[in-house]
Amino acid sequence: MKQAPTVLIVPGLRDAVPQHWQTLLAPRLARVVCVPPMGREELDCGRRVAAIEAAAQAIEGPLAIVAHSGGCIMVAHWARQTRRAVRAALLATPPDFETPMPAGYPSMEALRAGGWLPLPRQPLPFPSLVAASRNDPLGSFELVGQLARDWGAALEDLGEVGHLNPASGYGDWPRALEWVEALGAELSY
Repeated sequence: MKQAPTVLIVPGLRDAVPQHWQTLLAPRLARVVCVPPMGREELDCGRRVAAIEAAAQAIEGPLAIVAHSGGCIMVAHWARQTRRAVRAALLATPPDFETPMPAGYPSMEALRAGGWLPLPRQPLPFPSLVAASRNDPLGSFELVGQLARDWGAALEDLGEVGHLNPASGYGDWPRALEWVEALGAELSY
């Protein structure tokens, strides 16, 4: 029987917040590590990718990833340069950074200067599930679906859940735990 993976939680650009589903999911997992907060103003993609690498390399044994929003894009950048094996990843509501974001989010120029663009389009070297919303203000379902195809990931249609964050009415998200458990059960044979 294979060892259950440690789950690495990768938050988005706004870091972890108390009522976010990732924050609520973490204490329910037996083996979990969270990428440390970097601050909302930190737009250096390289620094954020380095934080993922440091956290992933510090984990002994198998690794699974649960990322949200900009964290999904960070994982895609990280996957291009790491040698760390990953069993599987849940990538929830990745944004479309190639389309101008709503007010209050980084501009295209800031994302480009921070090293986020162009978005990585290569297949990810591990099984992945992209969970996408039909009414996400940060990425249309069609464009996020194309990202999933480019990454070689399965696509899960969540329906209309906004950006799957507290502002969209999501704190606890029980399906995240179900998916993590299903991935662990599927991969721990």
